[in-house]
Amino acid sequence: MIKGKLVGLRALEKQDLGLLRDWRNLPHFRRNFREFRELGMANQEMWFNKVVSSSNDFMFLIERLSDGMPLGAGGLLYTNWIIRSADFSFYIGYNESYIDNEGYALDAASLLIDYGFKNLNLNKIWMELYEFDKAKIDFFTNEFSFKQDGKLRQNCFEDGKYHDSLIISLLSSEYAGRK
Repeated sequence: MIKGKLVGLRALEKQDLGLLRDWRNLPHFRRNFREFRELGMANQEMWFNKVVSSSNDFMFLIERLSDGMPLGAGGLLYTNWIIRSADFSFYIGYNESYIDNEGYALDAASLLIDYGFKNLNLNKIWMELYEFDKAKIDFFTNEFSFKQDGKLRQNCFEDGKYHDSLIISLLSSEYAGRK
C-alpha cells in the first residue's frame, strides 16, 4: 500500500468491482467519464482483467487509512513509455462526492502524481476532461497547476448537446518546481 496522510492506495481486487461499478454508474459521475453506458459486472470484470494484466495501466483503490473504508479509485493508464506519459483517472466515490472537501482527493491525487513522477519516471501526466466537469478542472488546475494543452471540439455528447473536451497536463519539471 502507498500511504499518505489520510488515504492509502492499494491494488484493486475482484471484490472491489461491485463498489466501483456502483460509483461509476452514478449519473452525475458517469456524465464525466468516457464510458457513457450503464456498466454491469461483466463490463467491470473485463476491464479488471485488462488492467491487472497490463504493464501500462496502474489502477488503485483509494482507502481511508483510519479504518480501511473504500473512498474512490485512481490510476495512471495508457502509459506511453516512449514519451513517458500516462492518462490520469481519478474520482472519490465516498458519499458520492466525486471530488471531496475533506482532503481525501488532495491526498490521493498527490500520492498518484508522486507515484507517476517518482516511481514510474513519467514526464507528463495528462487527462481529458469535458468542459462541464468544473470540479475536476478547478481541482487539478488550482491544486496541482495542471495546464491546458488543447481542446477537442465537440468531443462529447451530453444532455442533448455537443461539448468540448479539454486536455490538461502536468509535467514532471513543473511538479518538482512547485514543492
